[in-house]
Formats: sequence, structure tokens, C-alpha cells
Amino acid sequence: MGRVTDRRRVQRIHQGERGFRADTLIVEEPLEIQLNGEPLSVTMRTPGDDVDLALGWLYAEGIITSFEDVVTAKHCMDSDLNVLDVRLRPHIAVPDRAGRGFTVSGACGTCGTSSLEALREVTAKAVRWPIRDDAAPVDPVALTALPDRLRGSQKAFARTGGVHAAGLYAPDGTELAVREDVGRHNAVDKIVGERLRAGALPLAGHVLMVSGRVGYEIVQKAAMAGIPVLAAVSAPSTLAVDLAAELGMTLVGFLRGDSMNVYTGTSRTSSSQAASSA
Repeated sequence: MGRVTDRRRVQRIHQGERGFRADTLIVEEPLEIQLNGEPLSVTMRTPGDDVDLALGWLYAEGIITSFEDVVTAKHCMDSDLNVLDVRLRPHIAVPDRAGRGFTVSGACGTCGTSSLEALREVTAKAVRWPIRDDAAPVDPVALTALPDRLRGSQKAFARTGGVHAAGLYAPDGTELAVREDVGRHNAVDKIVGERLRAGALPLAGHVLMVSGRVGYEIVQKAAMAGIPVLAAVSAPSTLAVDLAAELGMTLVGFLRGDSMNVYTGTSRTSSSQAASSA
């Protein structure tokens, strides 16, 4: 595994005083994902859990539907941890790279899609789990505890202050996984990829908690994994709210302290639902 953090010399200016010191930064490096030996995508990520990142991304793109579709997934050379090759079973169709640009940054998860309409078609066809039918209630009080729990598990953030995180929580509140990355969508892909390898999809009744804002791609990735509740410490975008409403997902934003905004799927957080689960 590559380095997650690195030390750099910086000038520190504080109250007019100047000096030099070492500062810890989060590592950002490219990862080239290959399919059957051919380049498919380049994403900027924090090294670590690269296999899960690649599998989660391929799953979100609808290229694979289960871990059984994969023969091998490994770095091409021990000396180059920035190229990872995934070998698929012969019956799995490899996408036409000419039809879509798959180069993405650490800030977005669906930038490679050539048009919004194409993205909507991919999502509509690929979402496999009836999230709307997952009526498991969620306790708002339990949700308010998640930001602090997530922050407590963010080891790289504690050292750098410059990395996103995603946390997966079971219906009983058990923390199942936390992943950090310069890209919030990468952190989600790493979680989904790990659950895919474990044969644990769909994630009915589970909650996905993310740092920062929620864009369309985060909702799409959560939906692909069958996650009915998505919560964030910051705001969602309009497209994220629209997609969550369309899929029947509960989308929570501005989850801070004892307050939150529930943008969609309010039936899961209603007092009657919560009371019925007691």
C-alpha cells in the first residue's frame, strides 16, 4: 500500500511571527484502472484499498453486477501501485471507452459521463434494489450521533485536516466500515467494493454517512448498493435531492448537533415509524 500522508516543509505565519515547520499532507495520486489489461479510467485518489475502490467504481458504473464477475484484481507491478488491472469473466462486456470519457478527478464521481441523460439512463438501468420498498425506520436521535462517530474514526483527517470520509452503519447502529480519501466518492466506492467482495449487498436498512456535501454521484452509488438512508454534515445538491426522491431514499443534510434537514424519504424518520420500531 502507498503512503496515505506525507510531510512537507511550510512557512508558518502566526500573529506576525514567521518560521518554518513540517506539515502533514494527505497524499493524492492517480490510479489507472485497467480492464483485461486495457486502460479504462484514471482517478485521483488517496492510496489504500485500491482493489475495493476499483470494484466499487465498476459496480457503480454497472460494468459488474457481483464479485463473481471478477477473475482477478491486482496492481500490475509491485513497484507501481498506481496501476490496477481487473480481469473479468469472458461473458462480461467491456464498455466502449470511446463512447465515454472515464478520466475523473478527486472531486467528482460522474464527471466522465458524456451527458446527464446518459447518466440518468445508466442509473435507471443499473439500480438493482427496490430502495423505496425498504421501509425500515431510522431514529433521528441515532442519526445525530453519527457525525462525531465518523470524525472519531478519521485518522487521516486528524493528521491532515484535508480528507473526506464515508462511514457505513448497520441497522442496529454498529459501525461496519469507515474509509477516507481525497475524493468523497472514492471513499464511498471503497466501502461498496469491500461489501461487494464480502457478498453483503444489498445493504438494506443501512445508513451511509459522508463528510462534506452530497452530490448526484453519492446518491447514485448509495442506491446501487441498496442503501436506503444517506446522511451528510453539509448540503445536498438539487440533482441529489431529485434522484433520492425518485428512488425513495431518505436523504439527510446539515446533520450537526441535534438538528438536521430531511430532504426526502421523511416517512422513515417520522415519529410514528420510530415508535413502531421500539
